[in-house]
Amino acid sequence: MNNVFIEGIQGMGKSTLLNCINSAVPEFHVCREGDYSPIELAWCAWMTQDEYGQVLKRYEPLRAEIVKNTVQEKERFVVSYTKIITDIPNFHKELEKFEIYNGRKSLQDLKAIISSRYSNFSETGYLFECSFFQNIMEDLILFHQLSDGEIVEFYRELYAKIKKEQFLLLYLYSDEVEEAIKAIKEERSDAQGNELWYSLMLEYLVHSPYGEKHGYRTFEDMIVHFRHRQQLELRIIRDIIGEKAVILPAKKWKMEEIIAVI
Repeated sequence: MNNVFIEGIQGMGKSTLLNCINSAVPEFHVCREGDYSPIELAWCAWMTQDEYGQVLKRYEPLRAEIVKNTVQEKERFVVSYTKIITDIPNFHKELEKFEIYNGRKSLQDLKAIISSRYSNFSETGYLFECSFFQNIMEDLILFHQLSDGEIVEFYRELYAKIKKEQFLLLYLYSDEVEEAIKAIKEERSDAQGNELWYSLMLEYLVHSPYGEKHGYRTFEDMIVHFRHRQQLELRIIRDIIGEKAVILPAKKWKMEEIIAVI
């Protein structure tokens, strides 16, 4: 079986597609955002043994849950901390500090971590959500402020480390970026109509080094960012990935055609 990577900017229906594929082909090992993944570390704490031991000591009432959601990788401990439900103050904020994204690692260290995880991964039959583009891309654009050319070269080097015969990228695309973002603004609201996702996403964008440099403040700025990201990801698909990627019309794909491809 291929390792299938589902990508696309926010609002394209990645989780829906993943769930449909998972239902149709339950043999896949599914890695959603926040799950432990052999290649991706989004929404996971990545700690040394000493750091892990300190967290266990500091949050003794949660020890069993922390251990349950931890995978040891040689000298590192990966904790899927967002899976832990607790009202203990600052727990999630504390664990968030050990993530690798949002500028928490130097560019050199970030590249080394990502490269190592992809180089060491040799299994098949995985279904990944947002593991190739989304989280890496946001960090390279918004926090490390790389140029488009530098990001393309990063992916050229990364893709060179991937076993091509086991790789398939499904990319959800739409020309109607503004309409898609407006839809998820409303969909991802609470019972009182507060647009929770939008508020967090705008804050994330506005306060990133890239957002501050470019004076981002508004919904229109967010759309500019997502259009840029989609254009850049399509460029990488065209120039680097080629036939190992399939571009799908967002929310208009046909399941039987996807099954035939994977």
